[in-house]
Amino acid sequence: MAMKRAAASAVRAITSSGNPSPSSVLVRHLHASPGSKKIVGVFYKANEYASMNPNFLGCVENALGIREWLESQGHQYIVTPDKDGPDCELEKHMSDLHVLITTPFHPAYVTAERIKKAKNLQLLLTAGIGSDHIDLKAAADAGLTVAEVINGDWNVAAIAHRAYDLEGKTVGTVGAGRIGRLLLQRLKPFNCNLLYHDRIKMDHELESQIGAKFEEDLDAMLPKCDIIVINTPLTEKTKGMFDKNMIAKLKKGVLIVNNARGAIMDTQAVVDACSSGHIAGYSGDVWYPQPAPKDHPWRYMPNQAMTPHISGTTIDAQVRYAAGVKDMLDRYFKGEDFPTQHYIVKDGELASQYR
Repeated sequence: MAMKRAAASAVRAITSSGNPSPSSVLVRHLHASPGSKKIVGVFYKANEYASMNPNFLGCVENALGIREWLESQGHQYIVTPDKDGPDCELEKHMSDLHVLITTPFHPAYVTAERIKKAKNLQLLLTAGIGSDHIDLKAAADAGLTVAEVINGDWNVAAIAHRAYDLEGKTVGTVGAGRIGRLLLQRLKPFNCNLLYHDRIKMDHELESQIGAKFEEDLDAMLPKCDIIVINTPLTEKTKGMFDKNMIAKLKKGVLIVNNARGAIMDTQAVVDACSSGHIAGYSGDVWYPQPAPKDHPWRYMPNQAMTPHISGTTIDAQVRYAAGVKDMLDRYFKGEDFPTQHYIVKDGELASQYR
């Protein structure tokens, strides 16, 4: 039960709504109708690693650990890594599936075309954080409800000449939702000057507790920061937000950590700024597109610390989101609503953070 409660926060749902809506919105029923359901999960293949840890659940081979549970209730459960192109395995099932489970780590892009084709779709689950692989406008229009170079050197001087303490530095987060707030709380013991920009100001007590200052004007906050951490969702407004002009406003020698989505950054602008030294260091595990092609320039630019998108797919996270998917499916089968915070689109309207 504790695992189920913890897991719920790791899942976002896109569901069909059964509530009244404007006549221009096609409404599909949220809760499961009687009978067997076809459920399709899209995960990456783990190959020989799948058997090395019993909690390695977020892969094709282990299928979130819910196959036996689903099949015992008479449902059909299909898992595949094949998600791209008109002849892929996923495409073969779009026309008659009822539930599609996706992840941000091996994203199946749910386009307007796919939503239109999926006539029986009743529930879309994202196992993880972030729903930018889904066309949210198309989901809303359809009445769906959206409920995340090693070279072997050992050269100390090459590192030390631009290494600094975190203490006393100004750290600003762009976005102060759940993840942004946790970041600020964890930075407090390092005696940093903490700033945050968000649509909504924290309540005074929490702000005082953390010791962070609200910056309403993003353009005013950014030049103050030694370190910028990006924790905002990818939306039409934030896509490409950090372009050449925005980066030019940053302090020379700034460090950037992108915890959100690669597409928030202008790829070439980041390369140019890292090459010139305007950005002293860029790190993260989010790319655009994902998986990143072998010739992606962020692989080869200087002053980067990039990894594959793994932060939300650690073994502990897999246990959480596998249990979270099971919890959401169980609510769906029982005709229960999802917790409010898990909806991204509901009744044809985007959640406020995605508008």
